[in-house]
Amino acid sequence: MKENNFYAMLSRMKYINRWGLMRNTIRENIAEHSLEVAIIAHGLALICNTYFGKSIDSERVAVLAMFHDTTEIITGDLPTPIKYFAPEIKTAYKNVEAYAGRELLSTLPEELKKEYNNILLPCSDDDELWKYVKAADKLSALIKCVEEIAMGNMDFAKARASTEKAVRDMNMEEAEYFIEYFLPPYSLTLDEQSDKNPSIPENKED
Repeated sequence: MKENNFYAMLSRMKYINRWGLMRNTIRENIAEHSLEVAIIAHGLALICNTYFGKSIDSERVAVLAMFHDTTEIITGDLPTPIKYFAPEIKTAYKNVEAYAGRELLSTLPEELKKEYNNILLPCSDDDELWKYVKAADKLSALIKCVEEIAMGNMDFAKARASTEKAVRDMNMEEAEYFIEYFLPPYSLTLDEQSDKNPSIPENKED
């Protein structure tokens, strides 16, 4: 079998930074972002199944979320205001994403391509699951805004309002549940979280 660079390419996600048009207190790359989206998407599916009586494949959702930005290894991270500036740009970018997905697939041996095909190239069978990935993607962005504002970076104030509106406009009770019960602690320090949950160790210097 010849050498394949699929996984080596994926490892380069850590070199691609997000929020390119914003002043950032802490840089965020798409590898970090993808892990957070996977955790949140998995959580949304579990919330949905536990509290709202559905039966969503949480593990499949998590996998789709892990790989949802892999095409940016080839395309780079196009800032959202540019990506959605006009319908023509949005359509063109979707075509570029599909091309990038096919290019990544081409770096795999034939035996593995079929396993990754429906992960890198979204199929209609997963439409219901992709809603959770998209909601988690927006929630991850909302969390970034909350954290930046908590550190005094008001460049993210307007982004916070518009991002929260975008989440609420999805009309997903799972996302509303996350915002109500899981979002507020993101603005707390570790010591403040410790005060609310004594099982978390305080941040004390020797």
